Amino acid sequence: MNTQSILFTGGSGLLGKEMKTVIPDAFFPSSKDFDITDMEGMSDTLTVMNQVGDPIHTLVHMAAFVSPPKVEQDPIKALNINITGTANIVTLCQKYNIRLVYISTDYVFNGLKGNYSETDPLYPVNKYAWSKLGGECAVKLYDKHVIIRLSFGPNEFPYEGAYVDQWTSREPVKEIVQKITKIIRSDFIGTIHIGSKGRTVYDYAKYVSPDKDIKEIFIKDAKTKVPHDTTLNTNKFDTFVTGGW
Repeated sequence: MNTQSILFTGGSGLLGKEMKTVIPDAFFPSSKDFDITDMEGMSDTLTVMNQVGDPIHTLVHMAAFVSPPKVEQDPIKALNINITGTANIVTLCQKYNIRLVYISTDYVFNGLKGNYSETDPLYPVNKYAWSKLGGECAVKLYDKHVIIRLSFGPNEFPYEGAYVDQWTSREPVKEIVQKITKIIRSDFIGTIHIGSKGRTVYDYAKYVSPDKDIKEIFIKDAKTKVPHDTTLNTNKFDTFVTGGW
């Protein structure tokens, strides 16, 4: 795959910065140059890009308003970015016949059982997750789509405390980008889960920052409602990696 024909949104975020180290020759336009809320502007930019180089064949949509507490305070911003912005991306990909890779979240599940497969029912418990699910709905209207559900964080745990009663498949960003890249470079179409085996957020924090003194905290003390167990079943990805398809 010609990685010079891949375009990423959200290049200034945590995931985007790490992705630049893995696929440095891809396009990572700034939000000013490629504003997902400006359909006409994005179309003009893409037209110019296609004229000066190889046509863009894959668009990886990572840009999002991602803080659950901030989304609770400003849900309209989440609507404009995570839902309308994603719908604009879908329209753009349809117009230019571009494969779309959408970065979603494990939070689209309610967290009551864990070990969620790609076909399990979706039912978010907070507004951030609803906005990401809204993005998924838009993406599913386009045939050439990939939805990647995951959870990731910085390579060093940034907080003083971590939940001992919330279970996750979260991975540090340096590890998750390797898995995302495998999917991007393939011809996979559909929905797929990636991540680690289930562990508490506290265990994840100790994994990425073993020498840090991290306090044990509980989800009842969270600033917004969070799901209890959003561990992901990654059998589909595991089969994909071992060449089972």
